[in-house]
Amino acid sequence: MAGLLLAPGAGASSDHPALLALDRAATAGGLGVRRVDFPYRIAGRGRPDPPAVLVAAIQDQARELAAGLRTTTSRLVLGGRSMGGRICSEAVAAGLPAAGLALISYPLHAPGRSDRLRTEHFPRLSLPCLFVSGTRDAFATPDELRAATEAIPGAVSHAWIEGGDHGLRGHDAEVAELVAGWMRAQLGAA
Repeated sequence: MAGLLLAPGAGASSDHPALLALDRAATAGGLGVRRVDFPYRIAGRGRPDPPAVLVAAIQDQARELAAGLRTTTSRLVLGGRSMGGRICSEAVAAGLPAAGLALISYPLHAPGRSDRLRTEHFPRLSLPCLFVSGTRDAFATPDELRAATEAIPGAVSHAWIEGGDHGLRGHDAEVAELVAGWMRAQLGAA
């Protein structure tokens, strides 16, 4: 069985409505799903752990999900919202095998800081990647994201939510359907 590992944004938990919608859509498609919380969130802290701790947590959770599904991490799609998706992409760039990345509202840069891109790991992403973003996202304009993802050697797909901001509020079902359809194509899931 194939699976999906979902991680939340910095200020959210694994029970974020967007992750719940993604979980329902993937489960309905026959995939095993795990929504994860990062160590700082589990400990009740508000500030994210250092990147190495976050990446290690994703690596551990992906291996546990794969073992539970009696498969390997190469049959998993990893992703999530904002920081969660970014950390999943960094875990893959650090060597974690995966079938693909589903990155919702990828935080290309902090608002107003387009000079500090979070893309140094993009050249090491040689797997299919889906980026779902709002056309009004202050963390990455469509033009910025298109240009930055040209550095990714794997197949890149973009899905734009017209008028959506970074939170994509009110678009959970639409995002879930986009990701589920893309995953079916990547994994051959029913």
